[in-house]
Amino acid sequence: MLSEDVFMALTAALGPDRVFADPETLALYNADETPRQVTPGAVLFPASHDHVVALMKVAYTHKLPVVPRGAGSGNVGGALPVANGLVVSFECMNRVLEFDLDNRLMVVEAGIVTEEVDKLARSAGLFYPPDPGSGAYCRIGGNLAMNAAGPRAVKYGVTRDFVLGLKAVTGEGKTIVTGCRTTKGVTGYDLTRLIVGSGGTLALITEATLKLLPAPESVATLRLCFDSSRAATEAVARVMHQPVVPCALEFMDHHAINAIRPTGTADDLPAGTQALLMVEADGAAIDLPRQIAALDRALSGPGLLESRAGFTREEIVRLWTARKSLSHAVKQIAPLKINEDVVVPVTRLPDFVDTLDNLAREYRIPVVSFGHAGNGNLHVNLMVHPDDMDEMARAHACHDQIMHQVLQLGGTLSGEHGIGTEKRAYVGLEIDADTLSLMRAIKKQFDPTGILNPGKLLPD
Repeated sequence: MLSEDVFMALTAALGPDRVFADPETLALYNADETPRQVTPGAVLFPASHDHVVALMKVAYTHKLPVVPRGAGSGNVGGALPVANGLVVSFECMNRVLEFDLDNRLMVVEAGIVTEEVDKLARSAGLFYPPDPGSGAYCRIGGNLAMNAAGPRAVKYGVTRDFVLGLKAVTGEGKTIVTGCRTTKGVTGYDLTRLIVGSGGTLALITEATLKLLPAPESVATLRLCFDSSRAATEAVARVMHQPVVPCALEFMDHHAINAIRPTGTADDLPAGTQALLMVEADGAAIDLPRQIAALDRALSGPGLLESRAGFTREEIVRLWTARKSLSHAVKQIAPLKINEDVVVPVTRLPDFVDTLDNLAREYRIPVVSFGHAGNGNLHVNLMVHPDDMDEMARAHACHDQIMHQVLQLGGTLSGEHGIGTEKRAYVGLEIDADTLSLMRAIKKQFDPTGILNPGKLLPD
């Protein structure tokens, strides 16, 4: 619980309607999408950059931990509060500050919903390419903190690739402005790319200048069914080695397909289907048949059972039905999923999916894998019953083996969800001690007293 003088200082900085310490509010903001809960000391709702500066000066003076929060949709503990610390929710900072159509950029506050950025851009013939699965409710600030991505990353890149500049507040309450308004610029150090993906441990982002692109005229889809996960992932390696780049390349393994069978959405898959690839192309409508034909040729090979193309909206929706039903269906396997978003080189995907099958058998844990195969980024879900202690012990041992196998295959621990609290113990396996030491020194420059999102990202 915050002391009265701290509460009064925060109230003076933000106003009485923006500082809450009542039990109901604290309970609403005591977790993100991880199963853990930690009660903060207060929840703050700044409405401007100046509010963030003011609250950070109070936090710096009193050495209060500060945890920034967008929609709380992350699943690695990145927005998990610190006991008796401050949660800073950016949901009231949700304005579009500038929409420069001619220069194809938008300046937004950190609390704007990601999908709203894209909708506004598309109303003017542009689009914002990053498309996290939670785009309908997650917020740009959270996307920036975790360097979020989505299916379109295979062609267009991740959040970091569409940030021209930032306005942010350091752990001392100082304002920093990074980047520029042009797509080329090499003045000074690239603090923009350093802050994006730092998980709120270096600065609180208040504003972002986002790069937009001309919206593609049309989209077409391929759905390919394979007799094994290895055959499907070998096809991924082939297609990423030719000139037509898909704008999405999604994978589902046999555990995922089995999960959706009770829903009826897998009824039109051919017999023997053990893996699925969903592939999309975008661009000028007149060019899409050529792109789809090229992608189909590259994906064809051993193990392919069927390939279907869709060019109309109705056809595309029908082809995506099986994939779209997966999120709900997988919850029927077990009440809790330990969700990873690891990445391996595309050429190592076949070995990785074989490894996952072997580990699932060894530890007797359902392991459902799907995701953004074109980037080598798979969402690996260990489905467990949290009240079964033996199963939980096996799941944690299996999870540990998965992390080690990813690194042995030349991969990385996170593709888009970040590190948060849940994966910090493994970071030292991927990053050497001298490099970690430099990262800690950088952290200290931005946040001398260590109050910004402590216990996240870097290991102790």
